[in-house]
Amino acid sequence: MPRIHPGWDSWGNAIWTFNSPSRPVRFSLTSPYDRDILDLAVPALAGLAAGPLVSLVDTAFVGQLGRVPLGALGVNTSIFSMTFVIFNFLAYGTTPRVGRAVGNDDRAEAGRVVVRALTLAVGAGIVALIVLQVLARPLLLLMGAGEELMAPALAYLRIRALAGPAVLLITASHGAFRGYQDTRTPMVVTLGFNVVNGGLDPLLIFVLDWGLAGAAAATAIGQWVGAIVFLLLLLKTRRDELGIALQWPDPRTLVPFLKVGRDLFLRTASLVGTMTLATAMAARVGVTAVAAHQVAAQLWMFLAVLVDAMAVAAQALVSKHLGADGPETARRVSNRLLQWGLAVGVALGLAFWALEPLLPGFFTDDPETLEALRSVYLFVVVLQPLNGLVFVWDGIFMGAEAFSYLAKAMIGTAAVSAAVLVLAPTMGWGLTGVWWGITILMAGRLLTLATPYVRETLFDSAPA
Repeated sequence: MPRIHPGWDSWGNAIWTFNSPSRPVRFSLTSPYDRDILDLAVPALAGLAAGPLVSLVDTAFVGQLGRVPLGALGVNTSIFSMTFVIFNFLAYGTTPRVGRAVGNDDRAEAGRVVVRALTLAVGAGIVALIVLQVLARPLLLLMGAGEELMAPALAYLRIRALAGPAVLLITASHGAFRGYQDTRTPMVVTLGFNVVNGGLDPLLIFVLDWGLAGAAAATAIGQWVGAIVFLLLLLKTRRDELGIALQWPDPRTLVPFLKVGRDLFLRTASLVGTMTLATAMAARVGVTAVAAHQVAAQLWMFLAVLVDAMAVAAQALVSKHLGADGPETARRVSNRLLQWGLAVGVALGLAFWALEPLLPGFFTDDPETLEALRSVYLFVVVLQPLNGLVFVWDGIFMGAEAFSYLAKAMIGTAAVSAAVLVLAPTMGWGLTGVWWGITILMAGRLLTLATPYVRETLFDSAPA
């Protein structure tokens, strides 16, 4: 029979050892890695939460304008997620490469990685801006925006698209600072430009009576403020400290970065594409459904981003320890991060379950939208522990630069989820069917990430 034994580890920390027939599994209340994890995760939490929090504020402000503006915001939120989040390789690809260079005490290489990331960010941002302006109407039609939503949605999209380069510069800058094991600087900058956004919202939406277009303008202005501050920090104020040389990168040095970008593009495009498809299917269910889905999705993403703070710590710490110490230390740190992720996910799920009687009414007072929102609220709650493990594992795999595996696993999982999502409107499953599709996506991610990690093959393939 398996038994649980209390005791202490070699650092003097209280632990329980679970003796199974195969191998012992140790659960510790404290760990020598906790300080490093929290030093990275807590500031990352504030920085990551700022954006979704302002999006929630945007949603609350726009919700006061009525059901149609709220639905138009929901459609646009998915489009911008699909357009810009697929370029998250500018952060996820930068962090482990900078982190590994820092672990090897090679600041010059870390600086070169940063310059490459910023160069790619500017180029990709300009392309994204042009594409969004040219294809604005077709994209909205593809997302299921009908005649009722088209005019306000089109105005919002064209204004917010002007911040395309700014968004990607911010993304690359986050990746750079995380690789330097610094999440405090991105936190301060992110909080700052989101305060600008949040402060401009009521002024532009209500005082100047710009409505939904005012929300778009507030977001775009805030993002450009953030991009400029990040550039000043990286290329001027802290340039020497970080080892950044103001030298145009050799185009050949961008090729390996672009290969990482390809894998992360496929991975993130599959993920965001599935979430975008979920919004499109909700729009096909009806205006009330997509309005409720907008609120539920924003709540879910806000909670997911809170857990993602642990993933940020995982990317930074795993890459650093692989560069400085090797796989054994990286695995010990990873195990502790997974424990933290699960605990945070459970806590968030319980907290939002307790807030269910109050929270939906904060975003809308439309009775039909409230009823639809409450029909899927339990999904938001139950998915949090799952998110806790999935997001941390994502960070661990990225820290180990297992980008190719992440891409392949995500494509397969997204395909299964997409099949369910497409059937939801036609089979009469409604908004509940859409959220079952999202649940299948997260369960598939858990399975595909856990398998190589449990088999202990992940760090064997990490770059030297």
